Amino acid sequence: MTTQALVQVLASGLLMGLIYALIAVGLSLIFGLMDVVNFAHGEFLMLAMYATFGLVLVTHLDPVVLMPLVAGLLFVLGAAAYMGVVRFAMRAKANQGMVQIFATFGLAILLQGAAQYLFTPDYRNVQNTWLGGRTLDLGGVFLPWPQIFGAVVSLAAFGGLHLLMSRTDFGRALEATREDQGAVALVGIDRNRV
Repeated sequence: MTTQALVQVLASGLLMGLIYALIAVGLSLIFGLMDVVNFAHGEFLMLAMYATFGLVLVTHLDPVVLMPLVAGLLFVLGAAAYMGVVRFAMRAKANQGMVQIFATFGLAILLQGAAQYLFTPDYRNVQNTWLGGRTLDLGGVFLPWPQIFGAVVSLAAFGGLHLLMSRTDFGRALEATREDQGAVALVGIDRNRV
């Protein structure tokens, strides 16, 4: 393997790794704050991709422009899934952990099946986007612009999350809830709201 090929693999792995790390941060927050192992986390990412694809077809806007709208839509869908499934699973009297696992796993299977039925399992692609099909050439190392953009958005999200957690009262309440859910109630923080 040449040095150039090794650098290419490392750079591509780093760019994709940042995107995967952003997904993992969501899982970490869900588990750390709510003690829920969310097996449907990946399916919500799939729904975000299908929502973006559908909105591109309907509006003819670039996926980059649609990102805030899709994030808002998935926030509402995630809140609905929490209110409709997870909240009830968390109230289980016995084997609460297993109930949560089965509830989110069942939700994942439902979302997969519905997506496969409605959209078919065929590969889909958006044509003529701002970033699609473009690469950055750095001395023979080619980096796709969509991966670069995803990595930059991931880094910005990490920075924003760090600022939220360290500089705001809400972030400190999140951290305190993660540390000790019983103690936060003593100082007046509503742990269910957080």
